[in-house]
This record gives sequence, C-alpha cells and structure tokens, in this order.
Amino acid sequence: MERADRARHGAGVPLSRVPEIEWLDGGITAVPGFLAAGLAGGIKAGGKKDMALIHSPTPTRSGAVFTSNQVKGAPVQVSMEHARSGAMQAILASSGCSNVCTGERGVKDAREMAKTVADLLHIPTAHVLIAATGVIGVPLPMDRVRSALPKLVKALSPQGGHAAAEAIMTTDTRPKMAAREVVLGGKQAVIACIAKGSGMLAPQLATTLAIVATDAAVTPRALQEVLGRAVQKTFNMLTVDGEMSTNDTVLALANGLAGNPRIGEAGPDLEVLEAAVSDLFGEMARAMAADGEGATRMAEVVVAGAPSDEIARDCARSVASSPLVKAALFGADPNWGRVLATVGARAGSRGWPIDPYRARVAVQGVTVFDKGAPVEFERDALKARMRETRVDLLIALADGEACATAWGCDLSYDYIRINADYTSMIVQKPDGMLAKEERVANYSPAFKRTLLVEALKYISAFSGQIAVIKYGGAAMVKESLKEAFAEDVTLLKRVGLKPVVVHGGALEINRTLERLGERSEFVDGLRVTDAASLPVIEMVLTGKVNQELVALLNARDAGAVGLSGKDGRLLEAQRLVHESGRDLGQVGEVTAVNTEFLRMLLEKDYVPVISPIGLGPGGVSLSINADDVAAHVATALGAKKLIYLTDVAGLLDSSPDGELVRQVTADDLRRRLAAGSITGGMKIKAYSILEALSGGVERVHILDGRQPHTVIAELFTDRGVGTLVQLQPSAPAAP
Repeated sequence: MERADRARHGAGVPLSRVPEIEWLDGGITAVPGFLAAGLAGGIKAGGKKDMALIHSPTPTRSGAVFTSNQVKGAPVQVSMEHARSGAMQAILASSGCSNVCTGERGVKDAREMAKTVADLLHIPTAHVLIAATGVIGVPLPMDRVRSALPKLVKALSPQGGHAAAEAIMTTDTRPKMAAREVVLGGKQAVIACIAKGSGMLAPQLATTLAIVATDAAVTPRALQEVLGRAVQKTFNMLTVDGEMSTNDTVLALANGLAGNPRIGEAGPDLEVLEAAVSDLFGEMARAMAADGEGATRMAEVVVAGAPSDEIARDCARSVASSPLVKAALFGADPNWGRVLATVGARAGSRGWPIDPYRARVAVQGVTVFDKGAPVEFERDALKARMRETRVDLLIALADGEACATAWGCDLSYDYIRINADYTSMIVQKPDGMLAKEERVANYSPAFKRTLLVEALKYISAFSGQIAVIKYGGAAMVKESLKEAFAEDVTLLKRVGLKPVVVHGGALEINRTLERLGERSEFVDGLRVTDAASLPVIEMVLTGKVNQELVALLNARDAGAVGLSGKDGRLLEAQRLVHESGRDLGQVGEVTAVNTEFLRMLLEKDYVPVISPIGLGPGGVSLSINADDVAAHVATALGAKKLIYLTDVAGLLDSSPDGELVRQVTADDLRRRLAAGSITGGMKIKAYSILEALSGGVERVHILDGRQPHTVIAELFTDRGVGTLVQLQPSAPAAP
C-alpha cells in the first residue's frame, strides 16, 4: 500500500468502504430512540432557525470534548460541569449568539436554559448539555429564549434531525449531517452526527459544534476514549483560518437500544465503533473545509514518510494552514515551492529530523518536485485541474513510515469580506434579537445615485431581450450561491429580460455514482456514459436538480417551468463520437431545438429551466453536455446574450499567475484553442461559445459562479466581473 493511502487508513481517517461500515442517509434521528427539533427561537432575525434540541428519553452514556481556548463561552463552562456524570439525556444548542464574555449573566442564562429544558423533559438538570455558536460579547435575548424552549420541547420528533442541523448553522452555507450503520456483537447499531463549522476552525479543537448519537451500548469511559481518538485523527486535523473558537464542542450520547453486549474494553467491537465514529468525523471535517468561509475549494493534504505521527500531523496541518498555500489554491496556482517551504520551515523551527530535498511533492496526483529538483509538468492542464472543488496535495517524505491527513481550504476575497464585516453587520435590536444590518443603507446619496444610474441604463438596453444562462459548478452546490442565483434570475425577469436556464449537475452526479460504487471517466471534460449509468444521470438531472432549481425559483415567484430535453421533443440529438474516435457511450450532441415550444413559454412569461437530456434516434435518451445545449438554445432563440456560470473567474491567460482576460474575440479564442492553452471542461465551453457566436449570439459571458450575484454584476455594471467573448472587440461600457 502507498504511504499516501496508509495516511487515510492509519494516522488519517478510515475509509467507509470497509465492510464493517455502511453509509446511511439522514440526520441524527436516524438513530433509534432519539428525538430532535429545530426552530426559530428569536435569537436571529428573519425567522431563521436558531435553536436545536436533541433528546433520548432512554438514559444514555455520554462523552464530551471541549475547546482548549482559555476564553470559554458560558455554555462550555456549564457543560463541562454537567459532562462529568457521563449520563446526559439532552443537548440544547443555539446559533447567532455564542454567549461568550457576557459575565455572570451569561453563566446564569446558560444554567437557566439547562434547568428549563430539564424541567420540561422531567430529567435532572445535570443531564442537559448546552452548546452555542455565534457572535462574541452579546447577551442572549432571554425573554425570547424562555418563550421558545417549551415550543422546542413540544416539537421534538423522530423526523427532526434535519431541522436541528439547520438550527446550529451560522456562516455555514448548508447543514452537515451523516450516519453510519455497523454490527457490534452481532447486533446492528447506528451512529449519526450533525455538525456546524465554517470559520474560526483550527486544531485543538477544530469542531465548532458536533453532536453524535448512537444506539450502541458502550460505557462512558470507552465512549470518551473513542471520542478523543477520533477527534485527534479528524477535527484536530482541520483548519480553515487557524483561529480557534471559544465554544468548540463535541458531544456524544449512546442510549444502548441496539442491544449489543456493552462495550467497555479494547476488542473488535470497540475498533469497529471507533472506525465508524472516525469515519463520520472525517466526513464532517471535509464538509467543514469545503464550506469554509468564502472557500471555493477544499484541500486534502497528505504527509507520508515522516519520522513520527506527531511530525506527520504537524507538517500536514502547517501546509493546510499556510496563508501562502491557501492563496495559491484560490488562484489555482500549482506553486509547489510554497508547500515545500512550509514543510521546511516547520522542520527547522521545531527541530524535526526531516530532509525536504528528499521529498516528493504531488498536486492533484501530478508529481511537481522529486529527488531534489522540479519535475516538468503541463502547467495549464494542472491549473485546470486545480480549479476543481477539491485539490489533493501530497508531500511524500523519505524519513520514516508515519502518515497523516489534514483538511483545509483556499483563502478567497470572500473570507476577508465576511470577517471584515462580521461584527459591524450584526446588530442587536431593542428587543434583543440579532440581525444583519443592510450596509448599503449607510452608503452616501452620491454613491447610490451613481449606482442606480449605471444599472438603469443597462436595464433599459436589455428590456425584452432573451438571455440564456448555463448554470453549473459551485453555484449549484452552496446554498447561499443557489439562493443568489435564483434571486438574479428573478430580478432579470422583473426588469424585462427573458431568461432561459440550462443547468448541469456534474457534482451531484459524481456523488450519486460514487454512492453506487461507480466512478466516472472523462474525456476532454465529457463523461463517458454507459447504458447502466444513464438512468442514474437522468434521474439526478431531471428528477432532482431540475426540480430543486424550479422550486427555488418559484419560491421567488419567477414562474419557472422544469423541462427535460425530451419534453415536447425540445432537444433532438445524435450520438457523439469524440474527435479521437473514442466511443463515449450514451453521450449526444444537439441536432435540433424545438424553438416554437420555448417561444410559447417565453410569451406566456415563464422561465424555462432545461435539463440536458436529449431525445436520440428511436426515442433513446442521450446525455448532452450542458454547455453545448446552452449554445444551441441561445442560437435557436436568437438570444443576444449567453451566460456561462463556471468555477473560474473567467477565461484566464497563460501567464504564471493566470490573469483574467476581460474581453476576447472569436478569433482570439480559436488561436488559444489551436495553441492548446485551453483544456478540459473549458475546451468544450470554448467550442460551444464559438458555435453560439457563429449562430448569431452577439455576446457570451464567462462568469465566476463561486461568487454571489455575478450575473447581475456582469450585466448591469460598466466594468463587469468576468470574460466577455464576441465576434469583434467593442468598448467595455457598451451594454
């Protein structure tokens, strides 16, 4: 086994493909005997969920791990006292206000919350744990909390896991929850977890809030040992910004309803339980890294061949924490020098017996440094791969056998914005509720006047035009970006444009196929699709992604209509054979678009939302690249604008730093393709753009879907934010 693989099995995280562990869907209430609830208790404004409760009517054994920060919130202080009994039955968690540095009042409020919940559940106060996350230095609005607690207890339900996971979010863009099933002593047992974490994540203890429930029978001592070792291998190997929170907490409850022989000593059952808990925590850690504040991609850093586990962990965390490495990740820059320098600096400052010159460094599986010297590699191709949502870094040392894995993310502009504005945007209203201040209200009249004038001239110019938008990449994954996109489309319609949306769904398809034990092969960004995987792809695109997007748009009264390319023979297609002659399977290319059908919908003021499944000869389904579909639809409708939302800032030049190209002509694009400087998924997009331009589309925009409201910013501002492609150059200010 390669050292990098051993890092995931040994000092890293056990893979859930081992036969003892089965993945389950659902939140914490997937565990028999547990109830949960989540609701809006009045801590946050806007009716957002901010209070969660997890309860086992059956007495439990418990374990807990808390932050090592000397500035501890009142909830941590109270929970540390209660956790000593090892017999918890309820966990009350809240978000929006961390109840930190609020003096004696804060501790009094935390104790009151624990007692109120205990009285309502008819359990001892010492059997209730308190957890909180949010702004520091602001007292809880206790009048609202007091009135919400009875409602929260009444809402407890075996279906309340998802609501509880939502209620503990702060800057998270999506809830984090997962479950596993194992066999212990011949009995099936379930372990589930909900977690929150986005910013202020750093080792010792990088968890913010994580709550684990299981029906396994286990002693408090054994559960505590499992929890400690699992945290060491997972959450303590996670860093988003190197900043430790005041309230980080991991709590575990075990009600024993599985009926297995109680686990108390070392043995096979304890090993299986620990592997499952570590696997869950590993998934949560990766989710937190991917959802880091402002993050556009997650990084997994593996250090192998280290003299000891301690050294391996230290070096892996240092690389994942390095601002220089994180900035390079954001820029999709394969700057291996920063990676190696970080390891060397750590070894020098700590006196580790490491020789970095003997190391091998690989980025996305591509070796970039080996045997003391750089290794030649295709820079543009590697940069393209580094724009994926996950980047793998391997540092294979030659100084021992120890391995470790750490997780982190890139450092984006949005991280600075979120944290620069964090406390100035959160205000406490007279009734004690916390709300986000609309900063634009503070802008000067002159600024607002300029902004409106600039936007209105574009609104006037675009009124009545058709704009086709290809929606894909990170914009389809993060909840905040999905909501921003839905708002953009709705606003476009309200100011007189006629939007048509064509969506992809590659990331969701990848996840679904992986759950089924299948891995996809890509040729120049095209997924090779066999007859067995096509129904899965069609189900994900048309049955899941399309319906969710339509619901999101219609929640804003956009008048969206979901369509498969097969509906009304909207997209007729033929089998596509790659230029190399490679058979791609059930992959198609568009041959005809039912323009009359689409125009009918647009005339009725609907927003068509198209899934890229086409109708082939004989009525067979064909999977079509969404970029190709968008180009053909735009051409068929005579659209003036075609917009591609993707996972890069736009078209990047071939300079070492990959600078954004703001304008490019069709001839320029052809030259770049001929030179081989455009590869992977961008290559398909480029060919689609050229086809659209030759078909009469006047302007094509390539936009960064990782940033909110880029469609509005590109269309309604002079400078724009992405790359504009057209047949001939024009002045930037022309709409």
